[in-house]
Amino acid sequence: MAYQAVFKRYEIKYLITREQKSRILQAMEPCMEGDEYGKTVIRNIYYDTDTYRLIRRSIEKPAYKEKLRIRSYKKAEPGSSVYVELKKKYDSVVYKRRLSMPEQKAMDWLEGRTECEPQSQISKEIDYFKDYYENLRPALFLSYEREAYCAREDVGFRVTFDDHILCRQTKMSLEEDVFGDPVLEEGKVLMEIKTSGGIPLWMTQILSKEKIYKTPFSKYGTAYQKYIRYKKKWDE
Repeated sequence: MAYQAVFKRYEIKYLITREQKSRILQAMEPCMEGDEYGKTVIRNIYYDTDTYRLIRRSIEKPAYKEKLRIRSYKKAEPGSSVYVELKKKYDSVVYKRRLSMPEQKAMDWLEGRTECEPQSQISKEIDYFKDYYENLRPALFLSYEREAYCAREDVGFRVTFDDHILCRQTKMSLEEDVFGDPVLEEGKVLMEIKTSGGIPLWMTQILSKEKIYKTPFSKYGTAYQKYIRYKKKWDE
């Protein structure tokens, strides 16, 4: 299956309860269906500097921010493909570039041991990012269970629900099982609306009825503030 390499869209986040999620799913049923990924366990490795320059800057809520990660939508296997993703946000619009390659090849490239072959416009953008920040390293493993839905008549409108968000700084490989410290409080779910345009009226109505309001939220940022900033000792 061909993968989408370039994204430009709005990503609007909401912290909801599991009960609210159930009611939203009911409202979505006539208009949306599970997307090509459906229910997955997503694994991410975020790259940062020794001083966490990227996430510290992001927490300051600048007009422009960026991050680099490796992602898989299931437990990776030796030689299987994962995604290297460069994600930027400017003026509320999210821009994402990604390449598919085996995890070890991705790590060797991002950590400066090899070059990316073949070269492309996206690999050149990531190389520039690496050169600018220097000495990037795996900083955080972050996983979550995701349910993803897309509109039946508008491929540009998607809704995802992320639950059981866990983070750690050990066993930094997408081939590992998921475990770690919780990022969200018990009973909470992160809902994201991803759209290249507006939000349908039926969705705004259910959000209004449930008194659900958008909130700035970063999984990596929350993990950093909750655990890393205070030098928490991570269990093996």
